[in-house]
Amino acid sequence: MATSTIVQKPRMSFWQIFNMSFGFLGIQFGFALQTGNASRILQTFGADVENLSLFWLAAPITGMIIQPIIGHYSDRTWTRLGRRRPYFLTGALLSGVALLFMPNSSMLAAIIPPIVVGAGMLMIMDASFNVAMEPFRALVADNLPDSQHNDGFSMQTCLIGVGAVIGSWLPYVFANWLGVSDTAPKGHVPNNLLFSFYIGALTLIGSILWTVIKTKEYPPEEYAKFHEPEMEEKEKKSGLVQIFSDLFSMPKTMWQLGIVQFFSWFALFSMWVYTTPAIAEHVYHIKPGDTSSHAYNAAGNWVGVLFGVYNIVSAAYALLLPRIVRKSSRKKTHAFSLTMGGLGLISIFFIQNDYLLILPMVGIGLAWGSILAMPYAILSSAIPAKKIGVYMGIFNLFITMPQIVSGVSGKFLMKYIFSDHAVYGLIMAGGFMVLGAVSVLFVQDGKKIQIIETPLIEAP
Repeated sequence: MATSTIVQKPRMSFWQIFNMSFGFLGIQFGFALQTGNASRILQTFGADVENLSLFWLAAPITGMIIQPIIGHYSDRTWTRLGRRRPYFLTGALLSGVALLFMPNSSMLAAIIPPIVVGAGMLMIMDASFNVAMEPFRALVADNLPDSQHNDGFSMQTCLIGVGAVIGSWLPYVFANWLGVSDTAPKGHVPNNLLFSFYIGALTLIGSILWTVIKTKEYPPEEYAKFHEPEMEEKEKKSGLVQIFSDLFSMPKTMWQLGIVQFFSWFALFSMWVYTTPAIAEHVYHIKPGDTSSHAYNAAGNWVGVLFGVYNIVSAAYALLLPRIVRKSSRKKTHAFSLTMGGLGLISIFFIQNDYLLILPMVGIGLAWGSILAMPYAILSSAIPAKKIGVYMGIFNLFITMPQIVSGVSGKFLMKYIFSDHAVYGLIMAGGFMVLGAVSVLFVQDGKKIQIIETPLIEAP
């Protein structure tokens, strides 16, 4: 039997990894604007608290459909621009357009109800983020050797944190430091949000272009040297048939991580949907339905600051994760992080001072930093290299499904169990985060990552 020699991928320098990951800063800038302000914008356009989760459903449903397809075809795309870059460039352009239009939905009020336009823009925005995001994660596994996977995903998480901090704090900065109005006539979005979304669109497109220009991908013949046995296998199935085949033959580790992701992302989705109304009612004591007063918008601006805090923590934590993992393990590190996030969410119920709300954000930041890095580091070591794109896309099902379940159940829980008190949605989110911490201890992570101390070689 003929044997093949597999060449070790060259290790990449710090700045090569930075340039390859820089686009994530812009993606998360836009994503932070969405997660921190979508509920606020939708309420401005007329959505009530018990229906908020249903409007948010459009985002994960589109992601569930798009991600596996994008992953499948990005594995098979070889163009002059590269393998993954065409996808996240397209996603960036579409996301930028959605960021420009969502807060301006009231401009079409004479033709279409603003709430419909806003929900539609939320769907397009999230779908576009999905088009851009998973090919980015696959790019790390494509270009980095196994010994640098933790470093690559941690760098992504760090830049995600930086972008999210800027995106989360910008509305507050405009309103409180630059004097831009944070109130507007009923049914309209205030200028501090409008300007933030405009800057977010430009930052997103610019950062993606930086990565596209500064990062190269291995051409097919060179990529085959690193994964030759896997590249020799010929697949005769096509399109959706192959995607479903891959879905039902995914590695055991991936299924186990899927359970962890279900609990984690159910919690995150609930947090993003309910934090603004929960803080407005529970801490600022604003009556339900008041969405145009200065007090309500001040609460919304402060939620942006709080989200920025947990993203600062996640960015700093991401830089420490590789060292923590070497001292402990990926599973224990992730379990600890999720536990801290769960306790942080639950503790919000016991806080009445807006400044003390910063404390729970520390725990949430630890969880967010780990969620963005550890599952992907574990997964990338457990799946075939030639199927990284499609499996990263399929893995997104374990992110979108819990959001769909949370969105569908949220209306009934909020109305019949929580009596429209959004703070109970945050307690529920904390409980799910703790369940994720328990479940990660049962994940099979047998891959031994060898840290190869060799001189850095210029890689693409």
